[in-house]
This record gives sequence, C-alpha cells and structure tokens, in this order.
Amino acid sequence: MTSIVRRDPFALDDVFDDLFKGFFVRPVQFEGQQQIQIKTDVKEDEKTYTVHAEIPGVKKEDIHVSIDGNLLSISAEVKKEKEEKEGEKVLRSERYYGKVFRSFTLGQDVDDQAAQAKYTDGVLELTLPKKAASTAKKLAIQ
Repeated sequence: MTSIVRRDPFALDDVFDDLFKGFFVRPVQFEGQQQIQIKTDVKEDEKTYTVHAEIPGVKKEDIHVSIDGNLLSISAEVKKEKEEKEGEKVLRSERYYGKVFRSFTLGQDVDDQAAQAKYTDGVLELTLPKKAASTAKKLAIQ
C-alpha cells in the first residue's frame, strides 16, 4: 500500500531536494566516456583458487594485487601518456585514464607466500593456493 505525502508546491526546499537527489552520490559520467572495469572469473578446486581478471591497456607495473587472509584486492592505474605533435590537435579521445579497484572475499584463506601472478595479453591470472584448514581441537575438562 502506498502512502500519501502532502507537499507545499511553493516550498523551494522540495524543488532543490528533487533536483539534486542522487547527484552527489554517484560519480558523474559524461556522454561517450568509457569506463574501465575489472571483469573476473574465479574457479576453485580442492587445493587452489584460479582468478582470471581482464585489465586491458594496463602495464603490468601499474597492477597491484594484495591478499589478506581470504580478502583479495586488485587495483590498476591507466596512465595518460602525453604525445603531442606540433600542428596537431585531438578531435576525440575515447580512451579511459584513471584508477580501478576490485575486491572480494574467497571462501577460504589463501597461502599468500605460494601465490603466483601472471599477466599476458591484458589478462591477469592469479593462482592462489588455499591454506590448510585448521582443525578444531576439543579440550577435555578435568
């Protein structure tokens, strides 16, 4: 069931609230501006997690991966390299420059010492071995 809200048609506060609702919540994106995203595939077997992350147009030096227990974070920075020639002007640029970040939790802690990362053709491949599950010990009360 809906509720009826009574509003004053001459109150300016309501007009500005409706006008700017959500404006400062989301980042502004201009028409034609492409937004880079890290798209991932995560696979699991008994011993490891395998993550494939698409990060095209990024140098491997600008990709950072951190592991904290079962939390995996991937960040990348796309840098704009200025190359201007005399007498040349840019008519349209559709390439994205900025930082992207992706973080998610896995089902089990990861052995960060044995983890491996490989970056080829715009795809980051992470091999993340699972830590041995600790078994709960039951104490006998004396």
